[in-house]
Amino acid sequence: MPVVLTLQDAYKRYGEQQLLDGATCALADDQKVGLIGRNGAGKSTMCRILLGEEELDAGEVVRSKKLRLGYLRQHDPFQPGETVLDFLMRDSQQPDWRCGQVAWQFAISDAMLAQPVRELSGGWQTRVKLAALLLHDPNLLVLDEPTNFLDLRTQMLLEHFLREFRGGCLIVSHDRSFLMKTCSHTLEVSRGQLTMYPGDVESYLENLDERREHDRRVNATTLAKRKQLETFINKNRANANTASQARNKAKQLERLELVEVAGEEASVSFSFPKIEARRGPAVRTERLAIGYPDRRVADDIHIEIEHGSRVGIVGDNGQGKTTFLRTICESLKPLEGQLKWGYGCDLGVYAQHVYTTLDGKKTVMEHLEYEAATDATTQQIKDIAGSFLFGGDLVNKRIKVLSGGERARLVLASLLLQKHNVLVLDEPGNHLDVETVEALADALERYEGTVIFTSHDRHFMRRVATDVIEVREGRVVIYPSSYDDYVYRVQKEIDAGLRAEAAAHGAPDDAIADRKATARADRDAQKRLKSVERKIAKLDEEQKAANEELLQVTDAAEAQKLHDRTTQIATELQELEEQWMDLYEAMEAE
Repeated sequence: MPVVLTLQDAYKRYGEQQLLDGATCALADDQKVGLIGRNGAGKSTMCRILLGEEELDAGEVVRSKKLRLGYLRQHDPFQPGETVLDFLMRDSQQPDWRCGQVAWQFAISDAMLAQPVRELSGGWQTRVKLAALLLHDPNLLVLDEPTNFLDLRTQMLLEHFLREFRGGCLIVSHDRSFLMKTCSHTLEVSRGQLTMYPGDVESYLENLDERREHDRRVNATTLAKRKQLETFINKNRANANTASQARNKAKQLERLELVEVAGEEASVSFSFPKIEARRGPAVRTERLAIGYPDRRVADDIHIEIEHGSRVGIVGDNGQGKTTFLRTICESLKPLEGQLKWGYGCDLGVYAQHVYTTLDGKKTVMEHLEYEAATDATTQQIKDIAGSFLFGGDLVNKRIKVLSGGERARLVLASLLLQKHNVLVLDEPGNHLDVETVEALADALERYEGTVIFTSHDRHFMRRVATDVIEVREGRVVIYPSSYDDYVYRVQKEIDAGLRAEAAAHGAPDDAIADRKATARADRDAQKRLKSVERKIAKLDEEQKAANEELLQVTDAAEAQKLHDRTTQIATELQELEEQWMDLYEAMEAE
């Protein structure tokens, strides 16, 4: 498990916030690590530091000679009129056959290779960038929120790629399902420290809960002991006969310290306002056609959504999910047909663009006061602000200095101050951290109104959706089964497509076979290195035990035997350490 990138005693401050405070971690070229932490904790900053895009205030980033760092670019790297194949060849300096060979792993067909890359949807452009990334043969990937705005199909292809990828990864994501499917280790950034856990994110969170409970019990015991000592001291320090004991107890009291509860930070917990439950159809469409004056997205839509249902809108990017939501919100006029909302329906809308249009001059409190219902009290507004982590002085922060995640939380908080009986939510989980997404799912499950939403987060969709509507190939229909069945169907389509592309390209060919042989050689070398490391650790323990026994033995003959054994162990250790150094240098030179 060669370490290829290390952060040592790192310090990084932004204003009054200490993002990294003497933090240390090591990344190996065979570990897939999920980086988690609250919004604003420093996840993206850490990624930029590792990539060399930002500098540490103090500390060091140590890069191995063997490191080949790759990252998924968020910006547009394409040139005007450039085809997919042209871009891949220019970016990687690889021949066309090699570029095509890698492209099919992301279901990029030969026909698509000839298309101008800027004419593709955002999801397909991401696939092209992933293919370009793989062509550079990195051994450590840094991916900051790679699933944001990716449709389910592209997420699954990315998961497939990461599972097959033979190098290491550091992945920032709020999508728990994605982290579970791709990462075997979890790295949390919290209060300026980095904690590596050798398990997936759910195991880590379960372990964290157990540690928190243990720390709370220790603190409860400490507080009880502290109270007992204080009572004794107060009763006995004035008595000449017991004053000495009281002074000793006072020293014991000084040594008693509370432990910091593991990972205990402010948590988000909230509920949508209590509303009157309704029955019957909330919205109905008849022969509805949606789209724009120059482009029809879907037509002949016959949909009926019942009050109290939570409907997840699914489909690939570019198929029309957002267009459908905009139409039923009546912010986009239907091309034809009818759209009817039930009597008394009051819509609350959260759209992807909303948090970017907030008035930056206002404070958090001013915005919430402006958005709140007329009967909302100042205390109610502060309570809602606090539940979204805008407590204390944070309510006076200007919106212009808030992060994307903070603005998203602010918009959601605004919805909680208005009594809507229908919520239309377009990707509400984007820019929210794992804990806030979980709290939102909890609140929506308890909400008695109607919810119509889109989300690429499978864990969130699985928890919240009671019904599914699919937008696909010009049609919008009620999906006849559950969301899990929909995911299963998409996965089967992807697997079949990858098999067909593999067969068409004659894989595995010599290049792939060579790559696999190299991977096997790397794994064999790593196994030999680990075997030597285990032997060194075992001999270290034996040497330590022998030295401790030598200090206590009184028999001369027995002492000589122990001395001879420690000398033999020292010789064996020296040989193993030289062997370890030879193996490590050989791997570094490859």
